[in-house]
Amino acid sequence: MGKKETIGIILITLVLFVWMYFNTPKAPVQPPQPKTATEHSIDTTVASGTSVPAGIMKPMESASVGGDTASLRLYGKTFAPLSHGTEKTLIIESDLYTAVLTTQGGMIKDWTLTKYKTWQGNPVELVNYRHKGDYSILFQAMDGKLVDTRDLFFTAPITNGEVVKLKKGESYSISFTLKVSDSSKIVREFTFKGGVYDIGSRITFKHMARYIANYEYQVTWEHGLNYTEENSVDESSFSTAYAYSGGEAVSLEASKPGESVKQEITGNTNWVAQTTKYFTEAIVPKGKPADGAYLRGIEEHLPNNGLQRQYYTALQMRFEGQPAQTDSFMVYIGPLDYNLLKSYNLGLEEIVGLGWKWLIRPIAEYIMLPSFDFIHSFIPNYGVVIIIFSIILKLLLNPLTVSSMKSMRKMQALQPMMEEIKEKYKEDQQKMNQAIMSLYKEYKINPMGGCLPMFLQLPILYALWAIFRSNIVLRQSDFIWWIKDLSIPDTILRLPFTLPLVGLNQISGLATLMAATQFVQMKMTTKDPRQAFMIYFMPIMMWLIFNNLPAGLNLYYFVFNLLSIGQQYILNKKPMEEVLVKATPKKKEKPPRPVIGNRSMRRGS
Repeated sequence: MGKKETIGIILITLVLFVWMYFNTPKAPVQPPQPKTATEHSIDTTVASGTSVPAGIMKPMESASVGGDTASLRLYGKTFAPLSHGTEKTLIIESDLYTAVLTTQGGMIKDWTLTKYKTWQGNPVELVNYRHKGDYSILFQAMDGKLVDTRDLFFTAPITNGEVVKLKKGESYSISFTLKVSDSSKIVREFTFKGGVYDIGSRITFKHMARYIANYEYQVTWEHGLNYTEENSVDESSFSTAYAYSGGEAVSLEASKPGESVKQEITGNTNWVAQTTKYFTEAIVPKGKPADGAYLRGIEEHLPNNGLQRQYYTALQMRFEGQPAQTDSFMVYIGPLDYNLLKSYNLGLEEIVGLGWKWLIRPIAEYIMLPSFDFIHSFIPNYGVVIIIFSIILKLLLNPLTVSSMKSMRKMQALQPMMEEIKEKYKEDQQKMNQAIMSLYKEYKINPMGGCLPMFLQLPILYALWAIFRSNIVLRQSDFIWWIKDLSIPDTILRLPFTLPLVGLNQISGLATLMAATQFVQMKMTTKDPRQAFMIYFMPIMMWLIFNNLPAGLNLYYFVFNLLSIGQQYILNKKPMEEVLVKATPKKKEKPPRPVIGNRSMRRGS
């Protein structure tokens, strides 16, 4: 293997290392202890005639704690009486989730998925019940008070703890009413259907024009989604808030601990959403788009060096001041499943992290995912699917791989001649380079021929990496032996310390096997004694990079390397004298004789 090939491989590794460094969690941690996120109180009194502040986070001061004085200060004379009441809950049990609705705020108090478990084996509860639930209405009252209906008590025709069971295809509707006066009220209607993760929601304002200011209200999701994975640092890297406006998804990431970030989107907005690594919540206005959206987030430290991002998302809706106004919404709370989200035809699939939109995502979206789905349609084990996919991809990339291997083999055969040239012209660098280039031309060798195919394969590797670390179908997907989850590193040994920079605190079995196959490949292709260190350096470098990556990616790379070793072994059996063949010079053709005209014609005879 020549110097340029070595440089090419090092560059490939550096590109890969930089990419992984900025996208791989820096410090995997032990599971964080449950902790209520720090709340940031603000003054809720807003001067009359001003609009609702963008991305506002609600205070945790409750009227039920401070008595009538606190109620009046927070909600004003009109809404203070509604901040007192008795909470009643309704439980909806479907085949996919169990939802709890509450009369306090007319909100979703809890949402537990039936088919998914946390890393500890507990049910996945997505709604932050410690904050009384979520999905409320926010508006500015005529007296300048900022009213969040999460703190007000609705009425509903239910008994406390009532349970409604839904089978697939069945539906159930329930209404919660906030009676502001004898003629004015806000009605929240929910419709649940078995077999789907979305629910229908309608908000009706009746004779509320004298209570709501600025011709605007917000539909909010204030307290994010609960985390479900072992590594909160990793999960935080996926936790993002989105708004879909102008035909594209706008994202907001709270990436600096303790620093609040916010964004206001103006104009037609089709939905807002929040994601964790594998789950999402989205609010979609139906019939007409929202007038805008507010996004806000903050990242906070958790015990054991953990992190958590909490987001606030809101749709800005137009309040028309009519005697009656009804707006409809769809609320999705469920898995971050690409195919499922795409089936809604709303662009929701854009919140699934599949890499750079201009290069990596199309490969993952239109090639990798359909291929995985097709193979999995008749093979249930995703580990076997990955192995078969590796073989198929190896066959498809075979022309590139063969070209790369042949080029490196030719460079090995050319090495003695190159050494002679270097020795002969060691005092004249220009003549040395000219002689080496002539040698390449004589034997028709492209010195970068071994590296280019590797660069062409990098987008494929990145697309696979994006799929393996974010595709929910691989979450907790068992393979064989110690490999119990293809979406996370297959740890065989926990270290009592963490290496800086790379965040290494465990040993991955598949990453070790992958590095071993890398070593064998380097041993087979590196013949120059001066580059012997590369035989050890490259596998160690790859091991450090891949040790914290998903087991599925390491399984793919391990199988791919095994196939390449077999391919290289067959190629190496060919004698060197057959590998190095001089380019056949083209024969120079004699120029055609000029045609001389008829002399008699030239004389005019």
